Amino acid sequence: MSFEAAVHAKAIQLDHACLEMCSTAGSGHPTSAMSLGHIVTVLLYHTMRWLPDHPRYPTSDRLVLSAGHAVPIIYAAMADVGGAIGKGNERRPLKADDLATLRENDSYLDGHPNPMEGFPFFDAATGSLGQGLSIAAGLGIAARHDELDKRVYCIIGDGESREGQIAEALDFIIDHKLANVLPIFNCNGFGQADSVSGQQSPEVLERKLAAAGFDVRVVDGHDPETLRDTFAAHVEMSGGNQPMAVVAKTVKGWGATSLQGGGWHGKPATGEKLEQAVEELNATGVGLTSALSSDEQLRIYPPKEHEPPPAVESEPPSFQEAMEQWDMGLVLRSGKFATRKAYGVALRALGHANPRVYALDADVRNSTFSEWFATDRDLADRFVECKIAEQNMMSAAAGLAAANKIPFCSTFAKFVTRAYDQIEMAIDSGANIKIIGSHCGISLAADGPSQMSLPDVSWFRSFTTMSDHLGNPGFYVLQPADAYAAYGLTLAMAEHHGGCYMRTARPDVEFIYNENTVFNLGKFEVLTEGRDLLIVSAGYMVHECNKALDALDRAGIDASLVDLYSIPFDAEALLDLANANGGNILTVEDNYGGGLGSAVADACTESGDAFTIDQLFVRQIPKSARSEAEILKQCGLHHTDIARTAARMLGVVSV
Repeated sequence: MSFEAAVHAKAIQLDHACLEMCSTAGSGHPTSAMSLGHIVTVLLYHTMRWLPDHPRYPTSDRLVLSAGHAVPIIYAAMADVGGAIGKGNERRPLKADDLATLRENDSYLDGHPNPMEGFPFFDAATGSLGQGLSIAAGLGIAARHDELDKRVYCIIGDGESREGQIAEALDFIIDHKLANVLPIFNCNGFGQADSVSGQQSPEVLERKLAAAGFDVRVVDGHDPETLRDTFAAHVEMSGGNQPMAVVAKTVKGWGATSLQGGGWHGKPATGEKLEQAVEELNATGVGLTSALSSDEQLRIYPPKEHEPPPAVESEPPSFQEAMEQWDMGLVLRSGKFATRKAYGVALRALGHANPRVYALDADVRNSTFSEWFATDRDLADRFVECKIAEQNMMSAAAGLAAANKIPFCSTFAKFVTRAYDQIEMAIDSGANIKIIGSHCGISLAADGPSQMSLPDVSWFRSFTTMSDHLGNPGFYVLQPADAYAAYGLTLAMAEHHGGCYMRTARPDVEFIYNENTVFNLGKFEVLTEGRDLLIVSAGYMVHECNKALDALDRAGIDASLVDLYSIPFDAEALLDLANANGGNILTVEDNYGGGLGSAVADACTESGDAFTIDQLFVRQIPKSARSEAEILKQCGLHHTDIARTAARMLGVVSV
């Protein structure tokens, strides 16, 4: 049997499996999967170097399925070769009978790819369209840095190529000359509701990719020999500087004419329709395959053996040691330093201590202070400039995390909101990703609301209420109040395996802590202990609350102040402190509601005890102001507002 006939035969075999498994599940996308039958066959059974029983082997080539809904074609292939499935160390080969469990509650075969659900062939969860190419780029960055001769293939649907993130990823690949990454655009001409736009036609995609700087190959996606030769050309180019891209013309529902065209997206054939599709697929094989069917022409090639270099990690210096080491002793002795700058110092210290730490930024490194990592010549090769493309940055970080790196993504906190979907998919993937949102809250003042992050705490806080696949909080939300806290929490983030979001602020603020304070995720610090009222705050607002204590003291109110720098937190310990203050709690935060105050209120409700709680937060759309004090007064969060609210809670007329 020729290579061409062998590929046709295998593709038809896999297509049959796609029809059957989706029909049994009662849902799925068999026609999208069938459009990829030949591409997947040539990749997995010929071009890629990988091990079915160890798909995440360090030198294995990788396949990212950005068009995650087409995953049945991968499941079919993995069942054919006995690819590994299972969680943790409990692995077994995928069998043909397992395909009937597609989308079941206890199945390893999710409706869209997810390695955390027991399918380790994939590096990250996909399905929210437009994200896969960025993940592939992150894997490519890691492979090149580690000098691993591996290639990363990414299959992208023509419809999803309209997503702006695809353009971000393409620019990123060209910027970084990632010739080891191959975007494969599956142009079957149909989306969910209708045909794709002419802007996503093979002809227009070819021109766009060529204009971006790719060596573009337009191919028949069902021609085995053309696919083989095209992928071989990429192998030859993968060590160079010019990336290649493939535009593959395919047929949605290839081989089964009754399922082709519009109206079959996400609709499995059942009953007579299934019988008809099976007959059509069999008829398609006549003349394309040999009666003497054999897999002799198909072979899975193993990757190169890999000896990982010894891990060389060291203990990062203390904050004071790092400041002295990098000639910032005078700044240290001034007693004031911005949390964003302290983060930059910590990131640099981590980079020297841990070779797995990477820094990514979105064209604001001189404001987030990740530039201190970027300009350190011993660390510069682990700095990744992503430009103004936050969605791509977060997904690329997920790719780096899948390659066992610890990516720190820095940008303005306001712009993090553009990548909420990408961050959620990283959480679903189990990505060990760290996000730093600089210039947070209203302390920006003069820049106005377009630059202020105000709903971010609420959004990230929602992930603190659930558990990730390892049983840890889905995310930690961290708000350091001073430089010591920012430094300590950055180090703590690196030690934790899981998602973290830390807010840093622009203004220089006075030191509250010193070298003796230890910062742990899930904890808080008691700054003052009183008996009448518990004030709970975090970040920049801790300083404003501190100022309010003086006025309260003059009014005879003895208040406690807690720096709740972490969400989630030790709720029992916090409520014990609240009970010691008469059950009276005032929360203060510089963002919209649903954040810190809501987290404390939820803890009160869940405890079943009686508490009186009031929340101060931003309740209007702010506008520009010339100073921090002016913006705080504008939003009712000045220390005088805090003192008045606290006094009113206790029945004191004025302070």
